[in-house]
Amino acid sequence: MEAPAMKKLFVLALFLLIAAAIIAVGVLIGSNASWYFAWIVGTALFVLLLAGSVVWFDKQDETTAKPPQRPD
Repeated sequence: MEAPAMKKLFVLALFLLIAAAIIAVGVLIGSNASWYFAWIVGTALFVLLLAGSVVWFDKQDETTAKPPQRPD
C-alpha cells in the first residue's frame, strides 16, 4: 500500500475521533445530540470500513496478478 493513501486514511480516522469527541460533548449538553452522534459516527465508520475493504481488495489484486518469478 502506498504511503500517501495510508496517510489519508489515518487523517480521516483522526478527524473521525475529533468529531466524535466534539459530538460527545454535545450529547452531554443537549438532548437531541445523541441522534446526530449516532448518525455521524455510523456514517464515518461505514466510510472507514469501505476504504479499508477497498485497500484490502486492491492489495489482493496486486499479489494475485503477479506471476511467480523464477530465479535464473
